[in-house]
Amino acid sequence: MNFKKMVIAAMAAVFAFTANAQEAQDRVEYNYNSHWFLQLQAGAQYTLGEAKFFDLVSPNAQIALGYQFNPVWALRLGVNAWQSKAGWKENSADAFGLPYKNFKFNYFAPAVDVKFNIINAFAGWNPDRVFTMNLIAGAGVNIATGLGDDAEADYNYNKTVLSHYYDGTKLRPVGRFGLDFDFQVSKRVSLNLECMANVLSDHYNGKHADNADWYFNALAGVKIALGDPYTKTVIPAPVPEPEPAPAPVVVEKPAPAPVVEKIEPYRCDIFFKINKFIPSETELAKLDGLCEYLNKYPKAKVDICGYADKGTGTVKYNAMIAEKRANKIAAILEEKYGVASDRITINSKGDTVQPFAENDNNRVTICIAE
Repeated sequence: MNFKKMVIAAMAAVFAFTANAQEAQDRVEYNYNSHWFLQLQAGAQYTLGEAKFFDLVSPNAQIALGYQFNPVWALRLGVNAWQSKAGWKENSADAFGLPYKNFKFNYFAPAVDVKFNIINAFAGWNPDRVFTMNLIAGAGVNIATGLGDDAEADYNYNKTVLSHYYDGTKLRPVGRFGLDFDFQVSKRVSLNLECMANVLSDHYNGKHADNADWYFNALAGVKIALGDPYTKTVIPAPVPEPEPAPAPVVVEKPAPAPVVEKIEPYRCDIFFKINKFIPSETELAKLDGLCEYLNKYPKAKVDICGYADKGTGTVKYNAMIAEKRANKIAAILEEKYGVASDRITINSKGDTVQPFAENDNNRVTICIAE
């Protein structure tokens, strides 16, 4: 073998290997798993009140343990805590005889929250999605543990004014709602940004106004899945059936007499449009010649085999459409041309066998009578 022939043979082998690799592609399935998760967050709180905005901003932290039931719904138990601030404007301070000072106090607030994943609910779950968003609603109790040093003098100065809001430890029910945003960095870890509004009864901000008091949290942190959030399953591609080996040719010595007429098989190819199993009138007319052959040779039988092109559809769907094509041609031969059913054999190869090099020509039913 010279060098040129060796190169051609090597290129042919590479081409055959590439073609087989493209045809036999494994399928990957992802299955979502219910799992526990942990959230650790820190940020800032703003308590709605009379003082300037930045005078009412305080540090805040939150820890939560939750359970993700499915890609949409989750439940968590968390504790939000650290500090709240309050203050008096000039008109309020003057009315109660207080100095113009801001004060702070500590609290912690355990709560139960329900999380609803908006993106997964409407766009479906995708394990490769980087960004997702949750609606949060919940309820708990706010436990204020003490007035800060800055307000100690004010409290002693006018207990009547402040005692309605501070007298040792205060417990108040609190309602919560807000949004959080998750940015996935790995299978089990995501960065988290959460914004929550909290509403509770009057007096929390040190002022009696006959309406609800509010504080708002902006938190950033990390969310860690404590279990495997999903499993990946690789389904091997089906191995195409090898083409049947040709039957061995038996050579018999012809008898000197009588001379037997050799009957050649008759082949008829019926082509279909994509996703169709009913032939057009032009293709249907080809069956006239096949039936003339069957009428001429009453002992002849016909084998009908359906195919589908590999370039479109799935393996399962192509197997179904190929079988329908073969059954349809068999039904036409019986009903329209009166061919007995015991003279008809029906087969289907789906897209596992491609009798033609041109992809679209493999939408075919091949009829061979002999």
